[in-house]
Amino acid sequence: MTKIYAAVVLLLVTVFAGCDDADIANRNLSKAADNFEIPRRIVFYNGITDAYILVIEGRCSLNDDGLGQLEVVVKTGPSTYKKHFLGLSDNVTYFSEQLEDAEVSPYHYRVTFKPRAIIPSVDIK
Repeated sequence: MTKIYAAVVLLLVTVFAGCDDADIANRNLSKAADNFEIPRRIVFYNGITDAYILVIEGRCSLNDDGLGQLEVVVKTGPSTYKKHFLGLSDNVTYFSEQLEDAEVSPYHYRVTFKPRAIIPSVDIK
């Protein structure tokens, strides 16, 4: 068992050895936001008409597939969520703003372990 722990620690040290403080803080902020810990405002903007198309505010997780589709999952309650799919084009873009400060450490990285994600619940029909 000690060999496994040593291997994991060695792997983590190797992965994060080339990271500076800003990289680690950036990863920690992204992970906190994706875990619905940080409120965001996401604005969709039409560059031709100079108009805001849509604004989403709340504890949001973003996933930009890089192919013109953005997925936004918003936590609306303790165990309730809403998911939005938005199409991006050459004249429609978006920006995301963090609404509150968040304390993250540039000296420690975050690992989020959720047992329910590993052992899923099963629905029987």
